Amino acid sequence: MPRNKKEGIIFGLFICFGMVLIMTVYNTALHGFSSFTIGSAIIQFIITFIVAFIAESLVEPQARKIALSLPYDKSKEINFIMAIAFCMVPIMVLIMSVYGTILTALMVGIEGSIFTTYLKTVGLNFIVALPSQLLIVGPISRRLLAKYIKSSTQKPELNV
Repeated sequence: MPRNKKEGIIFGLFICFGMVLIMTVYNTALHGFSSFTIGSAIIQFIITFIVAFIAESLVEPQARKIALSLPYDKSKEINFIMAIAFCMVPIMVLIMSVYGTILTALMVGIEGSIFTTYLKTVGLNFIVALPSQLLIVGPISRRLLAKYIKSSTQKPELNV
């Protein structure tokens, strides 16, 4: 887990990259690959990554406050990890589903009510986002951060 602001930003970048990658592939599969091109996928990924990182930067402090206010055994790091994931993922799904609904409307169009489409998008995204965060992206991001912290704290050897 991040211990300072720099590590928090790096950890946020890892989390955003992994979640945007998984959710982009998932949502592209849901809507079909008919209009898929490598160029458009890269542009869409970059824009989505920027939007998600901004959203994550705004949501994380609030999710952290909520997670710390919940009644659970705070002596175990896994409990805090679970609490923050359960606080953060639903909020991020609500925000990013607005973005996804707008993107869908622009790219392939929406049949019926935009509100119904949004609710459907929230449900479909939540069932993939939470397990992805808990089982894939979170653990990988924590390992990468630990590796980064370890490598940045080691002093280079002087060969004399």
